[in-house]
Amino acid sequence: MSAIDSLFLSIVIPVYKESGKIERDIREASKFLADGRVSGEIIVVDDGSPDDTAEKAAAFQEEIPNLRVLRYERNRGKGHALRVGISHARGRYVLFADSGMCVPYEVARVGLTMLDLDMCDVAHGSRRMRGSVVKEQPLFRRLGSRVFAVVIHTAMGVPSYISDTQCGFKLYRREVAQALYAATVTDGFMFDIEVILRALKSKYRILEFPVLWSNDADSRMSPRRDTLRFVLDLAHIRLVLAGRRDADPAVESAAEFEGAARAGAQLTTN
Repeated sequence: MSAIDSLFLSIVIPVYKESGKIERDIREASKFLADGRVSGEIIVVDDGSPDDTAEKAAAFQEEIPNLRVLRYERNRGKGHALRVGISHARGRYVLFADSGMCVPYEVARVGLTMLDLDMCDVAHGSRRMRGSVVKEQPLFRRLGSRVFAVVIHTAMGVPSYISDTQCGFKLYRREVAQALYAATVTDGFMFDIEVILRALKSKYRILEFPVLWSNDADSRMSPRRDTLRFVLDLAHIRLVLAGRRDADPAVESAAEFEGAARAGAQLTTN
């Protein structure tokens, strides 16, 4: 057994109205851990779904003992779901993976190796690196992604060597993930940008690795509906990190993080 096979990994999957996808997400995550002989756990965080996503996920807990399902009542956003899920992670490393299997779990072994060899503290999957394979991405998403990248690099100061900020497949050392997410104030889709900027500010090393990525047509993000919210979130992040504005009082601050984690634990579906 190699060194990587003995690692303890926490796979955190944030979900919202994913009743039709959650079974495959859980089974593929469990298969990855079992086939690779990677000891670990799967943490599904239901972000206040109005459907039976949490119940469907919880139904697998007897079959998959290393599965935990966390749920809270009000929809808060993916950033909030990850903040709660990562607070409960016990693994040496943490993998955040979007629901829908856009990236096969086997690809995570590249990022795990990078972390294990101490090449970085954060390993990002990237759809823009040489070696990446992107399947079935609509033209409007490709164009929107390019415009977004320009904004992120110019207006937000994300360095150009980070080519893909939004790929939903990222790995961290657990202590790094918990420190970064505990400090975040962004509940929505722009949480990635805040986490990256906080990581750079804390001198954590970020490296990317190529992925095999397939488009999920059933995305919860709508550029037409959410663009204004994205702009407001980015402006808020800039002000908060510059020390010119406090966190939104409706969002848990770092000081309140442990209380939020305990609340999440109480809402664990057994």
